[in-house]
Amino acid sequence: MMEVLSHLGAAVGDMLGWIGEYERGILGSIAVLMVLLGTYTTLENKTPESPRYLSSGVRSTNSPLMSNKLASLLTYPSAFIIPCFCMYVSRNATHINMILATLMVIHYLQRTFIFGLLLNGTSKIPVHVFRMSATFCALNGYMIGRYQTEYAVYDADWLTDPRFVIGVALFFIGMAINIHSDHILRNLRKPGETGYKIPRGGLFEYVSGANYFGEIVEWTGFALACWTLHTAAFAFFTAGYIGVIKAFAHHRWYLAKFEDYPKSRKAVIPFLI
Repeated sequence: MMEVLSHLGAAVGDMLGWIGEYERGILGSIAVLMVLLGTYTTLENKTPESPRYLSSGVRSTNSPLMSNKLASLLTYPSAFIIPCFCMYVSRNATHINMILATLMVIHYLQRTFIFGLLLNGTSKIPVHVFRMSATFCALNGYMIGRYQTEYAVYDADWLTDPRFVIGVALFFIGMAINIHSDHILRNLRKPGETGYKIPRGGLFEYVSGANYFGEIVEWTGFALACWTLHTAAFAFFTAGYIGVIKAFAHHRWYLAKFEDYPKSRKAVIPFLI
């Protein structure tokens, strides 16, 4: 089995080396497309088709529904499998490149095997939303995984550079906020209860989208630590899509649904917006 993987890795490495003349342009184009997509979705400010809004008729198509849990378990793996494979076939990666790529792998392992497996198994999302999310994760995994392991160049002292140190610290702080906030959301309802409740505790005392704030901090830190256009493009898209679109939609929904919802809470950034 290992011999087969070795030959496969060598073959893919040769193929990627052959298209290397064009690959930088391809990766850069994906990054630019991500910035444009983030800008468009932010300006459009359309209510997301997540489970809580489907009952309100927020659906852009007649796409069939599927389990949100299954969708998550199928969507996220490509975002860590592809970077892992990129690390395996890379001919230029240093230990610094590997460390930075591993941060992305850690995030999506958590999203798959902790967040995904613990999701409510009864909630639904449209199939076309799953398809778009899965495509995005695969493209993003390729863009960042490939660039970080093959093309990004760092000085030998990058691990002590303030951008790396602060960026990695922000990454893990953001991840901790995200995981803790997801834990609060999962435990809002007691066994047998249905319906929605007001989140309490943690950063939910300050913002409606504490989980989204954590993820924004996480990917901003990642972009700072990597210091590349590609990771910055992903951080920009994340801030626009989950920060402006999802967090603000949730904030408006909470205010409309609960008369006693804390008016002092912001949408996504504590004390600001």
